[in-house]
Amino acid sequence: MRLFIASVLAVLLVFSCPFVTSEVLKTFDKCSEFFFRGQSPVIPGILNPRSENDRYKKICQKYTSKEKDSENVGSGYMFATLYDTTNRIPVFSAYKYTGRGNFRRPSSSWMVEPQLDPPVDEMTVPYANQAINEDFFNNYRLNRGHLFPSGHAADELTAESTFTLTNIVPQKISFNAGSWNRMEREISDIMNKHCYDNNNKVLAHVLTGAIPGNNKLNEKVNIPSYMWTAFCCYNSADRSWVSQAYWALNKEERTDEEKTISKKSLKELQEFLSQKWVNNVQLFESNCAKKKPKKPYN
Repeated sequence: MRLFIASVLAVLLVFSCPFVTSEVLKTFDKCSEFFFRGQSPVIPGILNPRSENDRYKKICQKYTSKEKDSENVGSGYMFATLYDTTNRIPVFSAYKYTGRGNFRRPSSSWMVEPQLDPPVDEMTVPYANQAINEDFFNNYRLNRGHLFPSGHAADELTAESTFTLTNIVPQKISFNAGSWNRMEREISDIMNKHCYDNNNKVLAHVLTGAIPGNNKLNEKVNIPSYMWTAFCCYNSADRSWVSQAYWALNKEERTDEEKTISKKSLKELQEFLSQKWVNNVQLFESNCAKKKPKKPYN
């Protein structure tokens, strides 16, 4: 009887969690476009750009919609994520901001990444390496907080792709709807104003991540202590490199003062991450500055 119940539970969990068609890879080479100059961040002990790590998985997030018309829509990569299978939350998501498209927030189902877990059998409860939608049920203080927000997507299909649980962390509801939401809109306005490539089109590279905390949701999904974000771009009008950063404590917010996150520099964020998380973090190649010329050969 116990075996039968476990098998039924496994099947129900599979059907309650739609799949995303992403790829878990050894490197980010296939989706390097989402990183500034194609280089992923330097995070000592966590991210090795050239090799696979049993705990931290590189995901090139891919999404195909079968609902738009008779043929599948969308075949390219949408963004990139480094996922922590022990804490069951993303370390960061990386994406290109090219201006927000004209669409309503999608009412998409939350998806899981099948490549993070082995195939389900009668003796295995699925999704041992990631959070699932049921982890967030009946919780009135935490909800699903996007790292790549759907409101920063260039089109509806990309917005739908952000509704994968590998792009989600448990976030305090008042924080998610309060200061973090305000910050996402503010940083969008800043990028729209200052980030233009040589073709006069909006373009910025964005990284958003979370610092693991000491508590867990549903006794298995880490609740981050802090969330952070930063962008890097080129301002073709001024011929200058532009960066901006934010971070905030993942806590309940009760006053208007608490619902504001101050702007920080990229340097300040990296110093903060080194103090609170990992030493010598470098989020963007050359710290989002003009590329240093190579030294001539002797």
